[in-house]
Amino acid sequence: MGKSLIQQARGKGSFTYRVRRRAYRHRISYPTLDTNGKAVITKLINSSGHTAPLAEIKIDNKTFIVPAANGIYEGQEIYIGKRPDKKIESGDIIELKDVPQGTKVFNIELFPGSGGKFLRSAGNSGIAMNKEKGIVEVLVKRRQLKLHENARAIIGVVSGDGRKLKPIVKAGKRYYMMKAIGRKWHRTSAVKMNAVDHPFGGGRGKRIKSKIAKRNAPAGAKVGHLRPRRTGRKK
Repeated sequence: MGKSLIQQARGKGSFTYRVRRRAYRHRISYPTLDTNGKAVITKLINSSGHTAPLAEIKIDNKTFIVPAANGIYEGQEIYIGKRPDKKIESGDIIELKDVPQGTKVFNIELFPGSGGKFLRSAGNSGIAMNKEKGIVEVLVKRRQLKLHENARAIIGVVSGDGRKLKPIVKAGKRYYMMKAIGRKWHRTSAVKMNAVDHPFGGGRGKRIKSKIAKRNAPAGAKVGHLRPRRTGRKK
C-alpha cells in the first residue's frame, strides 16, 4: 500500500496544510510616506494569527495596523516622523536616520514605502548603529542589516515577550498549537510497529521499491527519482 510523502501532501494543498484565513484578517502596513504628525492608538487587537498584539493607529481620518510596542495603551498619542522636541518615545514611527544610535527598533522597512518587513514577532527588536552615506546599520543578534536611511521603523520592542515561558504541560495542547500553523504532527509509521499492533508491522511484508516521478507530475508529486538514467544497484 503506497504512502504519500509529507512534501507531496503539502504540494497538493489539502486543508491539513493550508494556513487559515484568520492569519490574514488584519493587514499590517505603514501609512504613505508623506504622512507625519500626531497620531492616536485607537485599539489594541488580539490577533490569533500573530504572535504579538496589534495596534490600530489613526491619523487624519486614516487608520493602519502595526505590531504593538511594549508598554503602549489605548488612547496614547504617538508621533509619526521626527518630533519637534527631538525626544522619541516607545511606539513612535520614525525614519532610521533620525533614530539615535543604540536605540531599539522593530517593524523595519526593507526600503522606504515597502511597509514593515523585519522584526515583527513578539519580543523582537534590533539596535540602530552606525550611519554613513545614506546607510544605517541595524544590529540583529549576531548579524547586521544595512538599510536605507529613509526606511521607517517603530521605537521600542515588540510586545508579547515571554509568551513561551508558560509551560505547555500536555501533549494535546502542543498538538492543537501545531495544527493551527499547519505543521505535520508526530505519527508512528505502521511498518515500524510490531506485528501484533498493526497489519503492516513486523517487517515481513515490507517491500520498498524506487518510484520514478512522472515527467508531467505536479510540483507536489515530483519527489524521489526525477527522470533518472537508471535505478537500482549496479550488478
